[in-house]
Amino acid sequence: MEKPGVVITGVSGRMGQMLVRVVSASDDVRLVGAIERRDSDWIGQDLGEAMGGQANGVLVTDDAVSAIAKAQAVIDFTTPEATVGFAELTAQARAVHVIGTTGLSAGDLGALSRAARHAPIIRAGNMSLGVNLLMGLTRRVAAALGEDWDIEVVEAHHRHKVDAPSGTALMLGEAAAEGRGASLEDLRTPAREGITGERKAGSIGFSAIRGGDVVGEHDVIFAGEGERVVLRHLATDRAIFARGALRAAIWGQDKGPGEYDMMDVLGLN
Repeated sequence: MEKPGVVITGVSGRMGQMLVRVVSASDDVRLVGAIERRDSDWIGQDLGEAMGGQANGVLVTDDAVSAIAKAQAVIDFTTPEATVGFAELTAQARAVHVIGTTGLSAGDLGALSRAARHAPIIRAGNMSLGVNLLMGLTRRVAAALGEDWDIEVVEAHHRHKVDAPSGTALMLGEAAAEGRGASLEDLRTPAREGITGERKAGSIGFSAIRGGDVVGEHDVIFAGEGERVVLRHLATDRAIFARGALRAAIWGQDKGPGEYDMMDVLGLN
């Protein structure tokens, strides 16, 4: 049986190149296409040579229709506008669409839902297997412990990150809120500074650290009277996101049309 063919979008970017390396090294899939925007200098080049290595026989193209037509999976970490376009083409090809793109609007999500009627879409704001396991654990611990246990999500990232709290921290906060049967919007505590008064029972707080070249660290702290439970994930290599996306692409091969996430991939839903 032939291995599933994978197409990667946005191959000239840092995440795109990482995906190329991870997919190329896999014994379970084969790289069959590489897509870039039409104004990219990479168009028409051999992908391996464009990345500074040996030729691999895959030409970089801006013809997404032709590239996706021969795919069993498309891995996509690009922009919302591009992702929506790729979703339509991937659905027509009945291929698995793995989406790590962030910043999708309600309209974008609606378009993805329509595409998912025809093929599986696996989407997550963080493709790390460990982070998604942490989300599942956070939800379960929050459900097991009462509101007298305070929840704080502490995250650390490199000095160049411009937003806080991180998207992953918010995902963890949402998991904790779900465990308590509520929405994060109702339980979230804004950043604290100055005289803030006592902490409101049942609230979920966030603390952000920025410095150096930290890839990503997330702690979910459950603080009770006389004891604490700390769930932690440390990322030391950005390749974890590419490996998670590849696992999702393989997992989705025998799945029917619909919307899935990494919790499904890990069997935690």
